[in-house]
Amino acid sequence: MFGNYLDGNIGNTLDGVATAYERHIPAIPERRDVGRRKYRTIWISDIHLGTKGCNADLLIDFLDRVDSETMYLVGDIIDGWRLKKKFYWPSAHNDIVWRILKRAKRGTRIIYIPGNHDEMFRQFTGLNFGGIEIRRAAFHDTADGRRLMVLHGDEFDAVMLSHRWLAFFGDTLYHLMMGLNNGVNAVRRAFDLPYWSLSKMAKHKVKNAVEFIGKYEETVARAASERGVDGVVCGHIHTAEHRMFDGIEYWNDGDWVEGCNALVEHFDGSMEILNWPEEIAKREADEAATCVNAARVNAPPVPEAA
Repeated sequence: MFGNYLDGNIGNTLDGVATAYERHIPAIPERRDVGRRKYRTIWISDIHLGTKGCNADLLIDFLDRVDSETMYLVGDIIDGWRLKKKFYWPSAHNDIVWRILKRAKRGTRIIYIPGNHDEMFRQFTGLNFGGIEIRRAAFHDTADGRRLMVLHGDEFDAVMLSHRWLAFFGDTLYHLMMGLNNGVNAVRRAFDLPYWSLSKMAKHKVKNAVEFIGKYEETVARAASERGVDGVVCGHIHTAEHRMFDGIEYWNDGDWVEGCNALVEHFDGSMEILNWPEEIAKREADEAATCVNAARVNAPPVPEAA
């Protein structure tokens, strides 16, 4: 559905998409038989709709099981870089857009901060489409009084700023790795094994990647300090993290390509990073344990030996 609007004027595109999705019938129906977890705020980023690396099924499961007063979409929601090279837009990606727009219609405040992969939407900063506010950056006040700067984070990526061609080249290599990651997980699913991220493991093993992430986190935290806030929430590097830098809180909400993470704020202001594959594994283990216990309770008594 989204592809029908890509070639027109982008302002009309956004209006057209919002209107069309009101009539959309999702291929994966929204789950209504589950109790949703309630949060004050949710941050998600780096979904990369329009790529095969997007873990759409996991994100749909997440969206169907959580709710919040406010949701921040912290950039790279749609991957315009990949869509320009080759169009890819399965029905599950339509279902994600539909769920987000429906959430806005139900009254959730949604702030969309475009990143480098969906930078084409930055020209509409300050506008509202389908109940979604488009911002270049935002400031969030937590329930316990902290003030957080929210931005995608590519503004502090030295490669993006100085060597944009290298960023595009790296993006191509990254998507090749994600194709391999998809193959690995297809095999794991065949053996009933949980999701595992090849690229996430590689990041933690490669020294240069670890050094880049550390420098990036420190640079973003320093920028937050200069702006007089208590902390910062960003995405961009696909590495969920919480660290402190000289009294400044650094939060990265991760991604939905590798780690499948979300950052949430509880109603008392406390925050945590959710790893959704781990949450699914816990849920399935609890459901299995419940079934076993129910079977034991309902099992007929064993007759006593004569």
